[in-house]
Amino acid sequence: MTSQTSRRFANVVPSDSADLAAPTWALVIHTAGAVVVDDDEGTTRTLTVPAGLLPIRVRRVRAAGTTATGITALF
Repeated sequence: MTSQTSRRFANVVPSDSADLAAPTWALVIHTAGAVVVDDDEGTTRTLTVPAGLLPIRVRRVRAAGTTATGITALF
């Protein structure tokens, strides 16, 4: 496993129409729930996640279906 350090981070406002500023290398989830994400290829997936660090590369966090809150993107 490769160690990576975040160079930037931003609060995520889930959107069904807008991509994030750049693909992430991880999301920080403050309140557990469902997260609906689009990967680099545009595939949409629904993940049920606990609070904590979610090491995943995504380009969008969708509003529809996302119940987790306090999401921060690490770039």
